[in-house]
Amino acid sequence: MHERGGEVLGIIPDILAPREVAGDPIGETIVVENMHERKALMASEADAFIAMPGGYGTLDELFETITWGQIGIQRKPIGLFNVNGYFDHLLAWIDGAVKEGFIRPQHRQLFIVSDDASLLLEKLAFHEPPPGFVKLPGNGEKFG
Repeated sequence: MHERGGEVLGIIPDILAPREVAGDPIGETIVVENMHERKALMASEADAFIAMPGGYGTLDELFETITWGQIGIQRKPIGLFNVNGYFDHLLAWIDGAVKEGFIRPQHRQLFIVSDDASLLLEKLAFHEPPPGFVKLPGNGEKFG
C-alpha cells in the first residue's frame, strides 16, 4: 500500500505497543487505550479491510468486520489475502456453514479472496457488498 502511494495508519492498544514486532515504521501509528477503541478507530478510518495470515486477533477482527457488513453497520470492502492458501481451511468452513444454512449465500459475498496482492487491491477498489438489510428509522434493522 505504501509503495503505491496509499496512506498507512497503524492503530495499537497501549498494552501491546511495547511487545508487538512491527519492523520499520511505515506511515502513522496511533496508540489507544484498549482493543475496543482500536476496532472503533480502525473502522472509522479505514477505506477497506484486508486480513492477512494471523492468529486469534486477526480472526476476531475479520469476523467482526464481516458481521458489521452483514447487519449493515459498515459497507466498506473486506478482503482476505490468502498467502500460500493460509485461509483455505477457513473458507471451506465458511462454505460448509453456507451449505448447512448457518450463513446466507449472499453473505458469503461480503468479502473477496485473492493470493495476489495487486489483484486483491484492484478487486477491493470495485467491490460492492451485497444488499441484505433495510435500516428502519428508530426500529433497528430488518433483515432481508
